[in-house]
Amino acid sequence: MLFHTDKHDKKQLSILIPTYNDACYNLVEELHRQACEEDIDYEIIVADDGSTDENTIQTNARINNIPQCSYITRNENRGRAAIRNFLAKTARYDQLLFMDCDMALPDNLFISRYINEINDEADVIDGHTCIHTDDETWGRNLRYITERAAAPMHSVEMRQKTPYQSFATANFMIRRETMLAHPFDERFRFYGYEDVLLGKELYLCGAQIKHIDNPVLFKDYEPNGSFVAKTEEAMHTLHRFKIELQGYSRLLTLENKLRNIAPAIRLWHMLFGKAERRILTGSSPNMTIFNLYRLGYYMSIKE
Repeated sequence: MLFHTDKHDKKQLSILIPTYNDACYNLVEELHRQACEEDIDYEIIVADDGSTDENTIQTNARINNIPQCSYITRNENRGRAAIRNFLAKTARYDQLLFMDCDMALPDNLFISRYINEINDEADVIDGHTCIHTDDETWGRNLRYITERAAAPMHSVEMRQKTPYQSFATANFMIRRETMLAHPFDERFRFYGYEDVLLGKELYLCGAQIKHIDNPVLFKDYEPNGSFVAKTEEAMHTLHRFKIELQGYSRLLTLENKLRNIAPAIRLWHMLFGKAERRILTGSSPNMTIFNLYRLGYYMSIKE
C-alpha cells in the first residue's frame, strides 16, 4: 500500500527575533540559508520594538526581500517581554525558536540541531550562549570578562542540574502552545530577569526543559560604560521583582546570607562605589570589583 505524504508532514519552525536599534540582516540571511537546507516549513520574523536609528531600520527592512522572512516595525517601544509575546502570537508554526538579534551562529548545523529536537518530549529546548575561543582581544572588556567567568556554568551538564534556573532567552525553542499559555510577564519593560521569571513559571506549570549543546555566539561586546549601565538597570529590575524571583537569583540568595551585615555593605558602597564604577568603566575592569559593585549597588537601592 502506498502512503501519501504532503507538505504538512514536514517539520515546521518559526524563527523569531526581537530587535531594537540593532541590525540583524546578516543573521537572518544565515538562518535563512541553513533553514533552506532542511526539509522543513519555516518562517523568520524580526519584530522591531520601536527602533529610533534610521540606518538600522533601513538595513533591517531588506529582510523583507528574503523569501519566507519578514521585518515588522512597531511605533512604540513596549519592552523585552511584550515584543517576545507579540512574536509568539504572530508566528504560524507550532515550534518557536527565539533568538537575540546581536548573536552569531557557531557553524552550519545550528538549525539542523534544533530540527532534530522537534519531536522530543520536552516543551523547551535551550541551546544557550558561548563566547568565541579566540576572543582574547576583548580582554579589557567587562562584558567579555563576565561571560568568560560564567562559561563553566553554561555547559550542558551544569545547566541540566538546575534546568529552570539556568534557562535563558538568548537562544531557545519552545512549543507555541506552551509560550501562549505562559507568556513573558509584560511588567518587565526594562533590562534583565524576564527570562528568570519565565524559567520559574515553566517550573510551576510542569513544563519540561531540555538543555542541549547548540549555543549562539557573542559576536561583539558593548563598551564597559554601557554594560555597567545595563547592570544597574538589571539591579533595579531584580529589586522590583525580588519576591517573585526568590530562589532563582544567586544575588538574592547572597543578599539573604549577608543580611546581618547589610549596613556595612551599604556603607562600603557609599564610600567606594564611585571608585569601583570608574574602574569598571575604564580599561582594566575585573570580576572581583564587578561583584562587589553589583552587590553594593543592589543592596543600596531604596525600598
